[in-house]
Amino acid sequence: MLHRLILVLVFSILITPFAEAQDPAGADRPGWRTPGNETPRVAANPGQEPLRGVPSGERQTIARVTKGAGSLPNEHGQVWREYDISPYTLRVTTTNQPEQAIVDWILRETGYETWHSEPLGLLSANSRTLRVYHVPEIQSIVAEIVDRFVNTEAETQAFGLRIVTVGNPNWRAQALRLMKSVPVQSQGVQGWLMAKEDAALMLAEMSRRTDFREHSSPNLLVNNGQSVVISTLRNRAYVKGVLPSQGNWQGFEPEMGQLEEGFSLEFNPLLGLDGRTVDAVVKLQLNQIEKMVPVMLDMPIATAPAQRMRVEVPQMTSSNLHERFRWPTDQVLLLSMGVVATPNPGGSGNPLTQAAQVLPLPLPKAPGRADALLFVECKGKLNGTTLAPGTALRNSGNYPGRY
Repeated sequence: MLHRLILVLVFSILITPFAEAQDPAGADRPGWRTPGNETPRVAANPGQEPLRGVPSGERQTIARVTKGAGSLPNEHGQVWREYDISPYTLRVTTTNQPEQAIVDWILRETGYETWHSEPLGLLSANSRTLRVYHVPEIQSIVAEIVDRFVNTEAETQAFGLRIVTVGNPNWRAQALRLMKSVPVQSQGVQGWLMAKEDAALMLAEMSRRTDFREHSSPNLLVNNGQSVVISTLRNRAYVKGVLPSQGNWQGFEPEMGQLEEGFSLEFNPLLGLDGRTVDAVVKLQLNQIEKMVPVMLDMPIATAPAQRMRVEVPQMTSSNLHERFRWPTDQVLLLSMGVVATPNPGGSGNPLTQAAQVLPLPLPKAPGRADALLFVECKGKLNGTTLAPGTALRNSGNYPGRY
C-alpha cells in the first residue's frame, strides 16, 4: 500500500509541469480544442473576433492586412460619378464589350499611373454605366471622353484607310511641297499632313507606277470610336530543333516552330467634340522572313552512324509603329514606315523570282523592299449609315467623292 502511494505521488509530480505547459489557464477552460471539443478559442478582449483555425492549403500573408476605415478615402477631394454610356454601347453590335473602348481611351488620356497611385482612383464599366472615383480634374477629362463617344453627331462619322507600298521612295521629290511634316516618335517612321485634294492626286500618280501596290480596299471605312484590325499575317512552319524520342527508330524527332509573316494594322479613331479634330491610335507591324539558314546536325546512332538532321534558323526583318496622332479632319494623315521588306502572304509575285527560290537561277532570291505608306482620312458622315468595322464599300452612293 505504501509503495502504491509513493508511485501516485511521483506520477503527479511528473505530470503537473507538462499539463501546465499545455494549458496554463486550466485544462477545463472553455474554448480549448480537445478530441470532443472543436470550438475555437474565445478572444481575451471583448469586441475582438475569436481566433479561427487556418484551413489546410490557405497561405498566411506576411504583410500586415487590415480592413481599413470602411469607406473610400477622399482627403484629395475625390468624388464619385456614374456616366450613362448606353447611347454608345447599344449601337455597337460588333463586339461583346463595347465599353472597353471607352476605358482604353480614358487610360490613354489620363495615363495608367493616374489610377494606380495617389490620389486614390477607381475606374469600372459595364454595358450601361461607367463608374469613376477621382478628383474633379480627372472627372472633367473623363466626362469629355464619354461625351465624344455618346455624341450623336459622331455616330455616323467614318474614316478611310489605304495601305500601299512603292518600290522607290523617290515619290517624295514631287510630293514634298504638298505635305507638312508632323512629329513621329518611332524610329525610321515619317508623318505628314496634306489636303484631301492633294492626297487624291498623289495617289492617282502613284497608281501609274509599276512598283505601286495596294494592300487594302481603297474604300475601307471604320466607324468613329470603334477599332479595326487589318491583317494578312500567315503562319509559316519550320524545323527549329530536334527532340529525343524513345519510340522512334532514329532516336529523335524534329521540333517544329512557327512564325507569322505579313502585316497587321490596328486603327482606333475618336472624333473631337467640335468635329474639327480627330485622335487615332495606329499600331502597325510588318514581319518578313528573308530566308531560312540551314544547319546540319550530326545525330549518330548504332544502326546509322552517319545520320544527320537539318534544322532551320530564320532570318527576319520587322518594323513596328504604335503611336497616337491628332490632326484636323479636313486633312489626310500620311505615314511612311520607310523602305522595309514587303511581305507577300498570298504567294503571288514575279514568276521568275519565285522560280529562283527552287532553281539555281542567277536571279535575286531575297524578298523585295518598298516604302510602306498608310493614308488615313476622315470621310465625314455616311448619310445615317452605320457600318461594321472594316467594311469596304465599292461603287456605293455613300462613298463621298473620288478620294
